[in-house]
Amino acid sequence: MMTIRKSQERGYAKHDWLESFHSFSFADYYDAAHMGYSVLRVINEDKVAAGSGFGMHGHRDMEIITYMLAGELRHQDSMGNGSVIHTGDVQYMSAGAGVRHSEINPSSVHEAHLLQIWLLPAAVGLPPNYAQKHFSPEQKRNRWCLVVSDDGREGSIQIQQNVNLYATVLDAGGQLSTTLHEDRRAYLQVAKGEVLFNGVQLFAGDAAIVEAESQIAIQALQNAELLLFDLP
Repeated sequence: MMTIRKSQERGYAKHDWLESFHSFSFADYYDAAHMGYSVLRVINEDKVAAGSGFGMHGHRDMEIITYMLAGELRHQDSMGNGSVIHTGDVQYMSAGAGVRHSEINPSSVHEAHLLQIWLLPAAVGLPPNYAQKHFSPEQKRNRWCLVVSDDGREGSIQIQQNVNLYATVLDAGGQLSTTLHEDRRAYLQVAKGEVLFNGVQLFAGDAAIVEAESQIAIQALQNAELLLFDLP
C-alpha cells in the first residue's frame, strides 16, 4: 500500500526570515491526521534568509537531523560544539536529557535551504550527542547512500533509533530500486526534481508512505534528490 502526501498539502509558515513547510504537525500547524509516521516526528523544509536563523533554544529526548540542500548554517550548542554545516552535509544532534543550540545562516547574500528531521529516540534521558559528516554528490549519484543508521555502518552517522536513512542524487533517466523487508516500512521525501515512484509521478516536496509492499522502484524524470527512510 502506498499513500501520497503532496507538497501543497503540507503545513506552511512564512516569517520575515524563514519560509517553512511542515510534513507533520509542528508549531502553529496542527493536523491530527499528520502527527508523524512510525518514529518519524518532523520533516520541515526550511528556507532561512541570509544573516538570520534560529537563536539559542532548547530540545530534549529527540534525535535531530539536518540535511543541507543549499547554503550553510553556523551551529553552536551547550555541549561546546561550534561548526558550519554546508551543502551536502548531514548534521546529527541527539538532544537526550537536554541541550540548547542555535543555527544561523552566516551568509550575507545566500539563502540556506535544508530539511530538518526529528526522530523519536529509542530511550529517553540519554546523554546528548553531536556529529556532522559531508556526503559528496558522487557518493549519492544514482545509488543509495546510507547517511544515518543505528550502527554507523558504511560510513553513516550512528543514531539512537532503529532507522536507516538513505539519500540519492539521480540524473534524469536514472533508475533505482530496493527491497523493503516485511517487518519494515518506508517514507520517501522528494527534495528536488521529479520522479516516478512505483509508477506514481512525484515532484519536489511530495512524499510517499509505503507499507506492505516489498519492492520500491524509482525513475528520475528530471535531475532529482531524494531521501528514503527505512523505519520500524
